[in-house]
Amino acid sequence: MNHRLLTGAGLGFRRELIPALKDGGHELINFFEVAPENWVGMGGRSTRDLRYFTERHAFVCHGLSLSLGGPGALDEVFLRRIKAFMAEHGIGLYTEHLSWCTDSGHLYELLPIPLSEDAVRWTAARIRQVQDILGCRIGIENVSYYVAPPGAEMSEATFISAVVSEADCLFHLDVNNIYVNSRNFGFDALDFLHALPLERTCYVHVAGHYVEPDGLLIDTHGAAVIDPVWSLLAAAYRRIGGAVPTCLERDFNIPDLAQLQVEVGQIADLQSQACGAEMQVA
Repeated sequence: MNHRLLTGAGLGFRRELIPALKDGGHELINFFEVAPENWVGMGGRSTRDLRYFTERHAFVCHGLSLSLGGPGALDEVFLRRIKAFMAEHGIGLYTEHLSWCTDSGHLYELLPIPLSEDAVRWTAARIRQVQDILGCRIGIENVSYYVAPPGAEMSEATFISAVVSEADCLFHLDVNNIYVNSRNFGFDALDFLHALPLERTCYVHVAGHYVEPDGLLIDTHGAAVIDPVWSLLAAAYRRIGGAVPTCLERDFNIPDLAQLQVEVGQIADLQSQACGAEMQVA
């Protein structure tokens, strides 16, 4: 299957949305995102449903479990299954979290990587290994965390830039993760955004979060996107342009499709405004 053009505003593909999506009326959604861990190896109705949409729409793979900064060996068998899955469904982009999530087994949490030169070299080498197996460059995502990254040899933004450069990979920008971390750890979200390797951005996430009674922000993807996060997305577009594909993540408390499309439409509006500004400058 040939790769479909990945552009515009997209939505995370959830099984509970499939009936509504099949009924149509989702013209604002340009593409969908899937976590391959939830689909690779599935058969029957699940595979038929997925193929129905991959034959008609562009898709992105966003991984959850590679543990790029982890101590254990990469799961090469699973990576080859991902490669076959992407080929089967015509998916041309794969992104993963810049984190680690395994030790003797899966920890089911995305943990921050030490901010050290050794960790840069280790993680970049593993990303290059992933790219060699998949046969394409991947995007790595800045993550949310609730314990500050260990090590103090460099800033987090410098660490991300160093990994991207040494691995010669792409960058997956998540603006909600920046906002959540900035509130929890007391730094300026806009300054952090501008320190990232935005020139390598291939993909963007925007999402909502939950605020605990004590004020701690949790990156749940279970609520509507708030205005400061929309503003951060607009600031990102002023740097990277509005053409970068951007996905609305909604994993819990999923509302009806019409409500999700309102937020997808907000992404599209910001993209259009950024593209219009670029044309005026040109």
